[in-house]
Amino acid sequence: MKKIERPAIRSLLTGVPGLDLVLGGGLPEYSFNLIAGGPGSGKTTLAHQIMFANATVERPALYFTVLGEPAIKMLRYQQQFGFFDPDLAVSAIQFINLSAEVMEQDLGDVLQKIVSETERARPGIVIVDSFRTISGRNGDPEQDEKYDLDKFVQRLAQHLTTWEVTSFLLGEYATEEQRNPVFTVADGVFWLTQAVDRNSVVRKLQVVKTRGRAHMPGLHTFKMSDAGLQIFPRIPEQTSKRAPQKRLRLSTGVAPLDNMMGGGVISGDAVMLTGPAGSGKSTVATQFMAAGLNKGESGVIAIFEEYPEEYLARASARSPVIKKMVKAGKLALIYLRPLDLSVDEALAAILEAVDKLGATRVVIDSLSGFEVALAPTFREDFRDSFYRLVGTLTATGVTVFMTAEVAEGFSDARFTTERVSFITDEIIVQRYIEMEGELRRVIAVIKMRGSEHSHEFRTYEVTAKGVVVGGPLTEYDRIISGNPILRASPAAVRAKPVARRRGR
Repeated sequence: MKKIERPAIRSLLTGVPGLDLVLGGGLPEYSFNLIAGGPGSGKTTLAHQIMFANATVERPALYFTVLGEPAIKMLRYQQQFGFFDPDLAVSAIQFINLSAEVMEQDLGDVLQKIVSETERARPGIVIVDSFRTISGRNGDPEQDEKYDLDKFVQRLAQHLTTWEVTSFLLGEYATEEQRNPVFTVADGVFWLTQAVDRNSVVRKLQVVKTRGRAHMPGLHTFKMSDAGLQIFPRIPEQTSKRAPQKRLRLSTGVAPLDNMMGGGVISGDAVMLTGPAGSGKSTVATQFMAAGLNKGESGVIAIFEEYPEEYLARASARSPVIKKMVKAGKLALIYLRPLDLSVDEALAAILEAVDKLGATRVVIDSLSGFEVALAPTFREDFRDSFYRLVGTLTATGVTVFMTAEVAEGFSDARFTTERVSFITDEIIVQRYIEMEGELRRVIAVIKMRGSEHSHEFRTYEVTAKGVVVGGPLTEYDRIISGNPILRASPAAVRAKPVARRRGR
């Protein structure tokens, strides 16, 4: 079959972190786009960020404001963002206020003003903000909005596509208005929303359509900071991109625990260590990371419950290599604790650190703190999102070691959280028991995919140097109950007198 040569559509990089990935490689050149959303959703900032990333002296940008804020007022706020370049604002960007034309003339005159300015400047980027405030002057506001504005947008779209410019119309729309004709005319539609859930505000972007591109579907979280917008693409499925697993054994830093696991943690697996408060979960996680650092590996620790300085001081007291490797740039300590966090944002921070360091070990301490740090909206689908997070990390060959707190009573045999235990390849449990009038700690391995492991309960102590594991409790029964019973020896059973029955 003869191969058909298709004309290539050049992509413009948007200058918005994460957006090019969502768009499938960038913004199609000469496309006619609609940026829709409610007040304060970030429409103007998004348009400015794209504009500053693409405007040049040879191919300038025209920014039309229509009955919105005056250009001088808009610039006063927009120049606070990191993407704002004052030199470009003077040499490559022209701001044109159409308020007078809209107030005093009709839509035909407004369109003619946009046409004449565009033909004069020969721009590469044209933005009209906010076109929904335009209405005709026929005396009937409802008819003006329904007919004249739709006709105006269609005529404007025809001109913009003829000029071979990349253009954007900014408008305030409700979700139920997606049947508006402008959505059909547009080549690309970007929908920005923000929702308040309790004390958190969550912003999301959806690319409703992009002509000629396979964009990433779904809702993508984004943040607005001093740098501008940053998109956190929804975690993609990674099952088809998994790195070949070598099934190497990695030390946990606790030799007896390695023996219980058949030689150590399997590289590229997801490991979960659970236990009640104070059982030493973070201590074992620190030893796992230190074991890798001592062998020349790099790592990433994501923390959610302690401030970085406190965590680093505590971890370094047990394993001095932790602080040393942080200073050497071999270990990244990521602090993630905002109460409006998204799983995608957390993954983006971890993956960025993994790529930068070439890390082979990642510690997440802890899942309990992670879930609390999420915005309420994301807690509802925490298990699904966490499944994608773990899959994405392990697909790169990284070994993930996670801690999770499990609240338990002495008689409670619940070892893990049922919400995420199925996601992990290996599970280690810690718990308290009462033995001979003392509070003791025990550890066991209850799950290892594709590997033999010990089924013993062993006592352990948390010392200043780390976790020290003792021998197995083979002489005790009912350890799971929290109140173990010393098993009598066979000799003692044989020597025990048998009671005589009455009447004999």
